[in-house]
Amino acid sequence: MPARQSPNNPKTAIRKPKKLSREEIEEVFRRFSAANPEPKGELEYTNAFTLLVAVVLSAQATDVGVNKATRDLFAVADTPEKMAALGVEGVSRYIRTIGLFNGKAKNVVALSELLIERHGGEVPTTREELEALPGVGRKTANVVLNIFFGQPTIAVDTHLFRVGNRTGLAPGANPLKVELALMKAVPGWAMLHAHHWLILHGRYVCKARVPECWRCLIADICRHEPKTPAPVAKGGGLAPPR
Repeated sequence: MPARQSPNNPKTAIRKPKKLSREEIEEVFRRFSAANPEPKGELEYTNAFTLLVAVVLSAQATDVGVNKATRDLFAVADTPEKMAALGVEGVSRYIRTIGLFNGKAKNVVALSELLIERHGGEVPTTREELEALPGVGRKTANVVLNIFFGQPTIAVDTHLFRVGNRTGLAPGANPLKVELALMKAVPGWAMLHAHHWLILHGRYVCKARVPECWRCLIADICRHEPKTPAPVAKGGGLAPPR
C-alpha cells in the first residue's frame, strides 16, 4: 500500500503535480484578470503605516477580525508617533480580540518607535528596511511593498502556498521556493495583481479542506485531482452556493 500523504511527515510519499506550461500560466492569469481586473486586499488602512500595522496584526488572524479591531485603533493612532504614545498597554486594549495580541502590541509599538528613530516616521520602501522592523517578515514586507508602493512582489501565505502547489502553477517545498517560482512564472503584465488574484482564489475557491472545483475559473487547467464535484441538495439539484 502506498504511503499516505501527510504534511507533517517528510518520509511519506507526496505526489507533486506536473508544473503548468508557460501558455497555461498565461491563460490562468488572463482569466483572473478578465473576472477581476482590479483586485483589492481586504485589510482596511488609511496610509502606509496603518497598512503595515494591519498586516503585522493579521498573522494567524483573519482580515475580518483585524479590521474590527483596527477601526477604533486607527481612529486614535494612525501615525507612528501616536501609536508609540499609546504604549503597549494602550495598543493591547484595542486589539484584545486578535490572537497573540500581547506580543503583537509590543511589536507594533517597537516598530513605531524605530520608524521614528530611523526613518523620520515614514514607512521605508525596501524589503530589507521593512524586515528590520519588529514583527515584520518577508511576507509582511512583500504585502506592504505590493499594495501601497505598487512594487511587483508576491507574498506567499498559506493560501498562495496551497494554490501554487495544488494547481501546478508554482510547486515548492516551502513558501520561499513558491515565491521565487511565482516570480519566474507569472507574466510581467500580471505581476502587480498576481498576489491578490491568488490569495482571493485560495481564500474563496481553492479552499484547504474542500476546494470548490465546480466553480473554479481554471479547473480545466489545474493539475489537482480528483476534482471536487458540485454538491447536491437533498431532493436533487445543485446545492446553493456557500
